[in-house]
Formats: sequence, C-alpha cells, structure tokens
Amino acid sequence: MRTARNRAGLSLDELGRRAQVGKGALVGLEKAQGNPNFAPLVRLADTLGVSVSALLEGPAEDGVRVVTADAVAPLRTGRLGSEARLMLTTSGPAPVEVWRWTLEPDEEYPSHPHQAGVVETVSVTAGRMTLIVDGAEHTVEAGQSATFAGPAAHVYHGAGETACHLIMTVHLPPDPAA
Repeated sequence: MRTARNRAGLSLDELGRRAQVGKGALVGLEKAQGNPNFAPLVRLADTLGVSVSALLEGPAEDGVRVVTADAVAPLRTGRLGSEARLMLTTSGPAPVEVWRWTLEPDEEYPSHPHQAGVVETVSVTAGRMTLIVDGAEHTVEAGQSATFAGPAAHVYHGAGETACHLIMTVHLPPDPAA
C-alpha cells in the first residue's frame, strides 16, 4: 500500500481523508498489520487507482498464480452467511479482479461506487440475484451475465429460495504509468 500511496503522491493524512480511513488503520496496513474490513479496502484501492488484491497479494511464482477458494479468506461476510472472496487479479496494463460470491436469499450488499473507467461483470452460476444499478432492478439467473459501469450506484441482492453463486469480474481502467 505504501508503494501505491507514494506513486499517487499522497500523504497518509490525505489518503485517509479521501478514502475515509483513519490514519492509525493506514499505518497498520502499511506495516502489514491488522485485518481491514472490505469497504475500507475498496475505498483505498479506488482512491489509489489500484485493485484491491494489489493491496493484498504477494508476487506470483514462476509467472503462474493458482488460487483455490479455500486458500482465500472472505473479504466480506454478510449477517445471513453471504460472502465475497477476491480470488485473484490479473496483471498487465488493465488488470481484472476475479471474485467468487455467495449471496444468501434476501441478503444484499450495497457496493461503494468505483473510480471512472471501472466496468463490472457478474455471471450467475447457480440461483438468482437482483442487480440494482442506478435504482433500476435487473434479474440475473443461473447461466446469465450482466455488465455495467462501476461508478454507478449498485447493489447485489440474493433473490429466490436458494443461495446465488456468482463470479464477478472488476475490469480496472488502464494504468497510465504502464
């Protein structure tokens, strides 16, 4: 995180103000201490113009990164058992985050709007969800995918009688430094 903050030319105070994260928490994160919540991580990544996993992952071995679902702790857990796991982020000038989500019926997650240029895609593999983008509801069922601009206000809602399983990709804008 320190590298991304320095590259962005931000002090700890300014990063904290923009991302709405306390300076003490930022100091701990830069020292790889603590266990941050999901929402502050998203705000920090958006403020720094990097992926969430860029703040969390180490380097790939031999150019290949293999990640199993059990090896990745959920970054978000809902009160009814929903969870979101950031599986990996691709490298390159325009990285893509790959998330595995489980949304329990009637549980929802209102997402923090992302930086300009971010595009999200959700692909439902089982169950059904309601995707709410700028107040408009869209039903997405097993075998269907939807995509939208990440800066729009959006909510993921578990719909139906069983848990909704989905893969979400977050396409980040190209890094101007790349």
